[in-house]
Amino acid sequence: MSGKIDKQKEFTGWHMLAIMIAFFGVVIAVNLTMAFYASSSWTGLIVKNSYVASQTFNERTAEGREQAALGWTGELMVKGDAITYRLVDASGSTIPLDSVAVVMHRPVTADEDIALTLERRADGTFGIDHGPGDGTWVINITAEAGLDHPYRDVRRIVIRDGALR
Repeated sequence: MSGKIDKQKEFTGWHMLAIMIAFFGVVIAVNLTMAFYASSSWTGLIVKNSYVASQTFNERTAEGREQAALGWTGELMVKGDAITYRLVDASGSTIPLDSVAVVMHRPVTADEDIALTLERRADGTFGIDHGPGDGTWVINITAEAGLDHPYRDVRRIVIRDGALR
């Protein structure tokens, strides 16, 4: 026999306190990290004042119905560093436009919003030399075609290797 006696370690209240502090410390750290990333990315804000936006809902809906009844189709082309747009009627003829404005934004962030005014080209299209970059974009196109209200075309597009996919 050796003269040593093995003592079994006891689980005390201090041990339980350390486990509880470690557990809730991890939970709080994860929550703070997620809250930081959530607040530093897209705000989720679509309109600044939903009440004001709702006041024009019926007008915008009526304009959309009128626009659909025209039978016009917008043709958007993205190739390399060029964006072009034109409107065509049901027979494929180009609709003469006064101006075309484009607002591009990423679906989940407001960091890369781009507002562009397209220039009239010789072939009747409107375009600009601007490569928006690869990825997913939401494009809001406003074309003045001599109507009571602008022609609106909203699309979600994917650009890969400088071309529309």
